[in-house]
Amino acid sequence: MDDNERFLAVARDRLTRDGVNVVGTARTQTEALEKAGTLKPDVVLVDIGLGSESGFELARRLVAAFPDLRSHIVLISTRGQEDFEDLIAASPAVGFLAKDLLSARAVHDLISLQGC
Repeated sequence: MDDNERFLAVARDRLTRDGVNVVGTARTQTEALEKAGTLKPDVVLVDIGLGSESGFELARRLVAAFPDLRSHIVLISTRGQEDFEDLIAASPAVGFLAKDLLSARAVHDLISLQGC
């Protein structure tokens, strides 16, 4: 989930080349919740900064609506993790990745650290 179409295209391409089956993308919380319900993704990447919407709020809403996604949501941002340390720790997300470090391996490693 990201509000930037260009980033969505780049991320989809990068992850697909890494062997990930990207089942969908979303630009708003409403769209993300609808697609999570219909597409049943294994992992959801959520941008922390979603314009006027909050990625932290979306992570909470996703877990509330789809409890199986707990430990399968990864927060992403162009900003550093240290800028959001407390908010990341308080969120239901499994962790954080900087957008420039996004790869299938990085996502897999982060999810695997949680024993999933």
